[in-house]
Amino acid sequence: MARRNLGTVVKFEFTRTIKKRRFWIATLAIPVLLGIVFALVFISNSATATRSDEQKNQTLAFTYTDTSGIIDPKVATAMGGVPEQNPGTAAQRVKGGELNAWFSFPADITKEPVLVYGADQGIFKNGTYEAVATELVVRSAQEKVGSAELTAAVQGNFRTESQTFKDGEPSGGLATVVPPLLFLVLFYVVIILLANQMLASTLEEKENRVTEMILTTLNPTTLVVGKVISLFLVGAVQALVFATPMVLGYLFFREQLNMPNFDLSTLQFQFLPMLTGALMFIGGFILFTGVLVGIGAVMPTAKDASTVFAPVMIMMFIPFYIVTLVVSDPGSLIVEIFTFFPFTAPITAMLRNAFGSLPGWQAGIVIAELFIFGALALRIAVHLFRYGSIEYSRKLSLRTAFARKG
Repeated sequence: MARRNLGTVVKFEFTRTIKKRRFWIATLAIPVLLGIVFALVFISNSATATRSDEQKNQTLAFTYTDTSGIIDPKVATAMGGVPEQNPGTAAQRVKGGELNAWFSFPADITKEPVLVYGADQGIFKNGTYEAVATELVVRSAQEKVGSAELTAAVQGNFRTESQTFKDGEPSGGLATVVPPLLFLVLFYVVIILLANQMLASTLEEKENRVTEMILTTLNPTTLVVGKVISLFLVGAVQALVFATPMVLGYLFFREQLNMPNFDLSTLQFQFLPMLTGALMFIGGFILFTGVLVGIGAVMPTAKDASTVFAPVMIMMFIPFYIVTLVVSDPGSLIVEIFTFFPFTAPITAMLRNAFGSLPGWQAGIVIAELFIFGALALRIAVHLFRYGSIEYSRKLSLRTAFARKG
């Protein structure tokens, strides 16, 4: 009977939420905005590529003076340049509009700047002059070197392959860090998206004055647990909707949108870090959900609950103030405190788990702590809901609630 009631609550809460127009407006707002941004970026990049192609097919008319001996006359001619016959008046002629551009290359370009003079073409196009002058030096140097290998070496255009080792085994670097970090990203997405719904899950019945009717047919534990499960399912729907445009954009329009190219085949999904991350995610979700549901059970209205809601949410972001210590000095005292303090433990521990600095025994303690405190938070939330559900006009007294037998 209890199991059937739980399924009924989950189904009711889930369908009630996803049937609301405001839920889909809020859920689809971000993907729609992302789609608009992607479209604008696509159009902008297409226009930029067109202009770039046009500029490549055009040459910039300029004169130049070379005292360095680096500039190759053939390269300069191919780029639209001619030697300046009267350097003394070149700058004035550019200023007076008689000359489009003049470049003056000093005897030692490592000690003195290359002087670039050009007619104003607007703030975005004026950089073309410096770009052409720089390109002229690079191409001329390449011609003098006469070796593609040496040119690549000088410019740093060569690949390296590195391998690091940990405990006698090859370590995967970022390839092993990224997969466990996905649980941290998912944790933030789910909690931030569902925080208000967690808070309102118990407030809604109180504000609608239907709680007594519900509790005559349902056990408070079944009701609260059913709400938590339904919230998790709603979060999964929202996360899927939000991720869809990003995945489609990466798979089909990556180059047009200038998205970085991640070689997903190099990612290493190691069993223990992934299992640890999953358990911390679930434990952290239960803990924060229990606390927020409990707040909703105590407060009579959403306005009253918001005063307590903000500090709870802020604690999720506090670990990012020490993220550099988490990465560089995970054994420091403040990191250890944040690792075991319940409300900062999910974030700090998941970061350390991803970067491989969380020992197994500490991971075990954190996971046990999150599930124990999460279960305790849900138990307290059920107790508070039992006695606070009929307090419609004032805040439930915690002393009174805990003085009563559950």
